[in-house]
Amino acid sequence: MPEVTARGRLLYECDQAAWHSSDAVQAVTPPRELIGRYIARKSDSGWIVAFGHLNDARDRFLVAYEATQGATLQEFAVKKLDPPREDSSFLLFAARAIDTALKDFHGETRRYNAAVLPANNDQLFVYVMPAQTQNGVYPLGGDVRYLISPDGNAIVEKRQLHKSIIENRGDLPTGAAPAAGFHTHVLSDVPEDTDVFYVLTRRPAVPEYIGTTNKKLYVIAIDGTIREGKL
Repeated sequence: MPEVTARGRLLYECDQAAWHSSDAVQAVTPPRELIGRYIARKSDSGWIVAFGHLNDARDRFLVAYEATQGATLQEFAVKKLDPPREDSSFLLFAARAIDTALKDFHGETRRYNAAVLPANNDQLFVYVMPAQTQNGVYPLGGDVRYLISPDGNAIVEKRQLHKSIIENRGDLPTGAAPAAGFHTHVLSDVPEDTDVFYVLTRRPAVPEYIGTTNKKLYVIAIDGTIREGKL
């Protein structure tokens, strides 16, 4: 399932870019009203994250700050744009797509993150996932992937990836080290993009085994690759 691995890896990179660029932007103490939304996009030279908001007419995304990746995903240089730069292409459509997805999404009373990835035919994937709120606790589940129209205004397809949320706290006896994780799927018979994201994010890095209702077993390696077996 190379396409699942590819999307999961890109989702992980997008999350890392959003995390570290947000830290870099917050370090320059921006006015809150200027950065209601952030949009991350991968370029040939690395990730660029735009911080801004939609205008009242919802026909422009106003970029107030731009964070550009350095040598690693942990390094971002921040540039303030004064006046804000108006975007009427990808950033505009991505911001609309997030709003469209969040208007439909109904989760638990907790924080969620939304990430946008490009899809076929100029459409957009929007992932809505539970945010990590504690160090060492990695949530899995309760997530949805939306396929959104190119203009960001309509839901083309909605895929519930997992139902309930599992909080992996890594509670082990003193001195013990985890060898792997395991969970079952009840909504689909294949690993999902966010399963790969989960494995790449979790520390310490260990594989994850997934059992499905059709009695198949999959293992996601720590690099995100997926192998299939039998229960």
